[in-house]
Amino acid sequence: MHGGDLIAQVLERQGVRWLFTLCGGHISPILTGAKALGIRVIDVRHEATAVFAADAVARLTGVPGVAAVTAGPGVTNTITAIKNAQLAQSPVVLLGGATATILRGRGALQDIDQMALFGPHVKLCETVGRVKDLVSTLERAFEVAQSGVPGPVFVECPVDLLYDEATVREMIGAKAASDVRSLPDMAVQLYLRAHLARVFAGSKRVRIGPKRRPEIPAAFGHAITRAAKLVLGAERPLVLVGSQATVRGPESMGQLREALERIGAPVYLSGMARGLLGAKHPLLYRHKRTQALLDADVVVLAGVPCDFRLNYGLQIGRKTKIIALNRSEQDARKNRRPTAAIIADPCDSLQSMARAMDAGRDRLAPWKDRLRTRDGEREDEIAQQAATEVPLVHPLRLCRGIDQHLADDSVLVADGGDFVATASYVTAPRGPLSWLDPGVFGTLGVGAGFAIGAKLVRPDAEVWLLWGDGSAGYGLSEFDTFVRHSLGIIAVVGNDASWAQIARDQVHLLGDDVGTVLRRTDYDRVAQGFGAAGLRLDDATAIGQILGEAKALAKAGTPVLINAHLSPSEFRKGSISM
Repeated sequence: MHGGDLIAQVLERQGVRWLFTLCGGHISPILTGAKALGIRVIDVRHEATAVFAADAVARLTGVPGVAAVTAGPGVTNTITAIKNAQLAQSPVVLLGGATATILRGRGALQDIDQMALFGPHVKLCETVGRVKDLVSTLERAFEVAQSGVPGPVFVECPVDLLYDEATVREMIGAKAASDVRSLPDMAVQLYLRAHLARVFAGSKRVRIGPKRRPEIPAAFGHAITRAAKLVLGAERPLVLVGSQATVRGPESMGQLREALERIGAPVYLSGMARGLLGAKHPLLYRHKRTQALLDADVVVLAGVPCDFRLNYGLQIGRKTKIIALNRSEQDARKNRRPTAAIIADPCDSLQSMARAMDAGRDRLAPWKDRLRTRDGEREDEIAQQAATEVPLVHPLRLCRGIDQHLADDSVLVADGGDFVATASYVTAPRGPLSWLDPGVFGTLGVGAGFAIGAKLVRPDAEVWLLWGDGSAGYGLSEFDTFVRHSLGIIAVVGNDASWAQIARDQVHLLGDDVGTVLRRTDYDRVAQGFGAAGLRLDDATAIGQILGEAKALAKAGTPVLINAHLSPSEFRKGSISM
């Protein structure tokens, strides 16, 4: 029994099924301890991927995802992924290796101040000084990650706490009394023995506690009643549901859907909420959201802040009454003062509001018909543009082909700029928790890790990784991971030889494409080099054939990359977010 085993026991008790990592000497006992208990260790090619995969698991299951990385550069490589998880409000537990406690500040390998680095970006940032404290610290970390506004936590685990005492004794040069030859040596040995005694004190008596339950903020009854009355009295109500409404995982999705159906107002979905109502639900609207928000008289923001995605609240009419349902008071009041703010879990709040409302109302039919007409007009525009004859493959035509080939159990992972944003208009997630994008931080490079996490959580589902050719560069080496762990993932690279989302505005505003030009690289051959299947698509008439071949390969357990050579498109002309 050693510290790595104790950590593994805590992970098992907290319901962790996968541990994501890139190996390192500082964390080896954690990996072997986890494997011994049946926790599947998924080793990747970059530490950021490990955190992204843990993030995906957290979003899809409601159980915190866990990554373990080695000290120094292993830890620093995760900072972007951890910041992405913080802003996306994902409960991720990061275990970081560290130099031995007795060697801190003495020039040991990879010894840096990791606590100062992570403190601003996590909900809990703690280093452990004794073996017995590994358990209580990690248990508390799981609770903190899920409570209130969910988010990542960081636990630093010095290497001398992870190995057994005999190994640590040898590691730091502790000697038997009979081997001490001088007074100075004796003093050093006394110090080492005292340090070891403190580090290992009580470690054999430590006990693993039960699974931690998060503290979920609940709404006051009068606030719910007021919000329900506002919606009941509205002629043009609208509900916008965001990722925070889904943080409790699959068990709450049916309840959330029933609440929205009982409320009966038109629904727009964003982030992890995409797919909540399926692809064809009568309450679901997808296009011209900005105009709908301006026309609405009451808007319910369920887990959605008024940040840049809503133009800092300016997309909502000035006279519109806003009901903000959010676990974060800061987010509920960001940029716009709501008419009613309910600081509680948005899923619970919507259910409580629904219970206070009449499910049989049909007076919103004119409002719904108005929005449905707009949706239909936009769909017709997209279809017309997709039918345009162009060299290579029109991105809209490819996205429509992907949408037609999606299985009912598919999961879509979005990682990119122009091509992926185009896909978000066209591809319709088929069910709850079936769309993964980075969130508010807009991080490129999430795709490979998200796809790994999604395929592990749903091994029988189709997992589609939609990559821009720019973002693909961050994660192509993870095809090695896909192959080694038999993850049949379908990656589609929208290859337009450009950082197109940036070039679109840069060239227009500044007249220069500097830094935005790429090559039409043979990404399919790169995937083949890692042992996966690679397919080239440069003829629009072959879209159905190539997508069908990719689905068959993935179903058989072979990861596949489709290198789709795209023509330039003006579909998203003028779209920029800052």
